[in-house]
Amino acid sequence: MAGLLSGLEQFGLGNLENMDLYESQKKEAKGADGKPAAPVVQEQDFLFDKSFTCPICDKEFKARTVKIGKAKLAGSDLDLRPRYEQIDLLKYDVIMCPDCGYAALSRFFKFVTSPQAKNIREKISATFKPQKEEKEIYTYDEALERYKLTLVNAIVKQTRASEKAYICLKTAWLLRGKAEHLDKNLPDYEAQKKQCADEENAFLKNALEGFLAARQTENFPMCGMDEPTVDYVIAVTAMRFDQYDLSSRLIQGILQSSTANPRMKDKARDIKEMLMKKIKEKNAAKK
Repeated sequence: MAGLLSGLEQFGLGNLENMDLYESQKKEAKGADGKPAAPVVQEQDFLFDKSFTCPICDKEFKARTVKIGKAKLAGSDLDLRPRYEQIDLLKYDVIMCPDCGYAALSRFFKFVTSPQAKNIREKISATFKPQKEEKEIYTYDEALERYKLTLVNAIVKQTRASEKAYICLKTAWLLRGKAEHLDKNLPDYEAQKKQCADEENAFLKNALEGFLAARQTENFPMCGMDEPTVDYVIAVTAMRFDQYDLSSRLIQGILQSSTANPRMKDKARDIKEMLMKKIKEKNAAKK
């Protein structure tokens, strides 16, 4: 390398004349064990800025959006909350106009009637403080703020019970993700974890109430879910709050359904076993 970068001194960079041209590549190419190091994947690597036109104020804006097929599904929770490797996709499912405050889940963003738009302009946009959308990633707290704004919009729009229930369900899932990613070294870790759990339960109870109401008045599919899937989510959530009769009835319906797929029936059988165990423990406690 001697002499290759000579002459930099005239720019005041004489201290850089002996730099190794490929030093950074050499460091990246080998790990601590001498083997090729895996590239470091960061959350922003899954995201890009997608342009949207707000159906309320007609202004164009960009929002952070997950690249299709980029994230790898790692599994799901009992209530179907999806878990992906290296990113929580739930943080990026809300689209929010930074100018007028209209916000909705991605699947509902474009669908606004004239009366709904009027309500949003009068009750939200009139007092909304424009936001700057310049973030590479969203924190859980920022994502939660966006979900709560989405729920307010849904209430103002007087949208279907299923949509409001679905927002509550996904907000509960987001709170669960926040709790899982809390820094255990925080001085108030236990307090924050409890707060997340309390808020999650509150949103799940509202999701349960909304889906039960929607089940009586709306047609399927509901928020992209067929009847067995909605009944399964209701059953799991009802079991969480010790509503065993409701949960058992819905699970039995799934097992007898001609439209439920084999995978859903397998999940329903697992819930049935859990229910039987919980009911047995409850009865034993009464004796």
